[in-house]
Amino acid sequence: MAGTTTKLPTCRQGSVVPYTIIEGPDAWTASDFPSLENHMLHLDATHVAELDGAVEAVLASGKRLQDIALSDFALPTLSGPLFEAGREAQFGRGWALLRGVPVWRYSRQQQLAAYWLLGLHWGRAVPQNAGGHLVGHIKDVGHDPGDPITRLYRSNAAQPWHNDGPADLVALLCLSNAEEGGDSGWSSSISVHNEILRRVPHLMPVLTGPWFFDRKAEIPEGKKPFFEIPVFNYHKGYLSVNYSDNYYLLSQRHPEVPKLQPEHYEAMRLFNELASGPELSLRMVLRPGDVQLLSNHTCLHYRGAFRDSPTHTRHLLRLWLAPPDDRPLPECYAEIMAGSVVPGKRGGIIIQGASPHIPEAAEGEGEGE
Repeated sequence: MAGTTTKLPTCRQGSVVPYTIIEGPDAWTASDFPSLENHMLHLDATHVAELDGAVEAVLASGKRLQDIALSDFALPTLSGPLFEAGREAQFGRGWALLRGVPVWRYSRQQQLAAYWLLGLHWGRAVPQNAGGHLVGHIKDVGHDPGDPITRLYRSNAAQPWHNDGPADLVALLCLSNAEEGGDSGWSSSISVHNEILRRVPHLMPVLTGPWFFDRKAEIPEGKKPFFEIPVFNYHKGYLSVNYSDNYYLLSQRHPEVPKLQPEHYEAMRLFNELASGPELSLRMVLRPGDVQLLSNHTCLHYRGAFRDSPTHTRHLLRLWLAPPDDRPLPECYAEIMAGSVVPGKRGGIIIQGASPHIPEAAEGEGEGE
């Protein structure tokens, strides 16, 4: 990729020096993965049989899914690869893909149970919205994407490049596809950092300075409807990236929030250009039974616009996860991580009066979001 010819100092996660090029598996480019098929965990017949048995046992136990622990079931040959996928997302390239969860023959209750059991290998599930949902239904339920408080996952509009801030990991399980569109993309936010440093280093102080996020009316008790957090966060030898331009733009509706300056718009334009470009981004349409697991600290993701039909409705399940041993984060992340930066205890949207639970349906199917 084009950039300055000056040789810049390098480092790796765990010993990151601010304003240096970060090397390592999380600083990947698209050319590193010419075939995504070769980088998936494909569930074989033994894995599926184990998952079937665990789902049956958990549902027969009478326990609520949110009360199930790893010790309540066994996946003798599958647990190891699942743990490895989580480590790859946390400390490796920043993402993992699974294929073959048999959602097409599962009931909704079985789908939720299977996904919950997978997620337990990657961390503690945290609430995703003001309703306290521990599993999110990613589906067009008719919300207006032009409404400033609409969370775009409830519409069929494209979602711009971003990371899901209130968790260390985000996982998606595809249940069914749209008639058209709905592709999923992801890129290395570490590689975006490196390219900005190479090309336009004068923007680095802008991206490590204050940026303001809108809370989209999901406001914890005692908090303002917006909060401040940099895009590039250097802390205790790690770079963690937090980015979502539509939330920055939306925060401008609050009189207390400083106005974005030309350098902010320049930074957003370049950030989006790099993240979405073919050199840094990977794209695919998730199939039913596919799982995508991403680090919110080293990966960005995107969702293309889509069109449903009476016979084809896009529906994914989402988990926000807090592993017990993730990276250290600076105190500013407490604003987006439910008041804590302690690994395993941080994350989620915590609203007074909301009871964490697992809804069986998206709005329009039964229980509302």
